Amino acid sequence: MKVVLVEDEPRLAGLLKEAIGDYFERFVVAYDGIEGVAKIRDVKPDVLITDITMPKMNGLEMTGVVKKEFPDLPVVILSAYSDKEKLLGAIDAGVVKYFIKPFDPEELLTYLCSLAKTLKKRSLIALKEPFAYDLQSEQLFKNGILIHLSQRESRFIAQLLHSPNNYLSNEAIKERLWEDENVSDERLRTFIRRVRKKSDKSLIENISGQGYVLRVKNGIGD
Repeated sequence: MKVVLVEDEPRLAGLLKEAIGDYFERFVVAYDGIEGVAKIRDVKPDVLITDITMPKMNGLEMTGVVKKEFPDLPVVILSAYSDKEKLLGAIDAGVVKYFIKPFDPEELLTYLCSLAKTLKKRSLIALKEPFAYDLQSEQLFKNGILIHLSQRESRFIAQLLHSPNNYLSNEAIKERLWEDENVSDERLRTFIRRVRKKSDKSLIENISGQGYVLRVKNGIGD
């Protein structure tokens, strides 16, 4: 698993990385919410661990930002707060576990190991045969063979998977994949053609003049 830890106390961040960091493929530390968002976008972790009270952007605000891009990202909170308001805020943000400081790093490691087993079971999504998508590695496979996609192309597949009915409008695709860039309709069509050429037209279908649908096994049209 890849882990991003966002913790503004350098001593605690260093202690955790030293205590449990070697158990993971990557264990990356950020020290405030804004840096945390950047690290998450870069690393694409399997789990986010964060404090609540931090400079620039607190942990719950940061979680709200990254959940828009990575809605299935499990979030674990480490906090000195135990009051009801903070706990309810964490629940609303989609937090899966809440550790009250001080805590035992071994307890955190045990929980992360159990979480890893759950994530592995649900990471491979069956699409229209013969395709499958691994949510954990963000990779597309055809008959078990990896299809080499760019970062934006892979994110496009993931965004379709996370959208209601596996559908995105043209404007939503532009907004999610290019953020603040002004993207023309022709550039979008060129991008889609490239993805469909690497995969198949029947996998990503066009709703004329509206958007695109990802065909999932036992999903729309199957």
